Amino acid sequence: QVVLVESGGDSVQAGGSLRLACVVSVYSGAANCMAWFRQAPGKGLEEREGVAVFDNDGSSTVADSVKGRFTISKDNAKSTLYLQMNTLKPEDTAMYYCAADPYCLPKRSLRRLDYNYWGQGTQVTVSS
Repeated sequence: QVVLVESGGDSVQAGGSLRLACVVSVYSGAANCMAWFRQAPGKGLEEREGVAVFDNDGSSTVADSVKGRFTISKDNAKSTLYLQMNTLKPEDTAMYYCAADPYCLPKRSLRRLDYNYWGQGTQVTVSS
């Protein structure tokens, strides 16, 4: 069983920065790859969008929509996944979710259905 707890969400002005954190309760092979997703207000689960993924080989991928602004990283000693978000825009407003999976197939997937474990989310609101 893997429990993921996100934190760091807040309300900020456009152009601001936030750093989200996701603490993993059991840091084992059950969370070999970890990712951040977001779900914008009024959108359903099927529209939950992959933002960035950190694979177990140390490689990472970020979505084109946030490339150059968001960075994903992981601190193994703290069992924590991070998402550094810079130059935030109103369209970044969403609930942000941490996800994990033991199998990591395909590699560096940003597809919601490829992840078995999910956190409860942390809200990010960006005002113009």
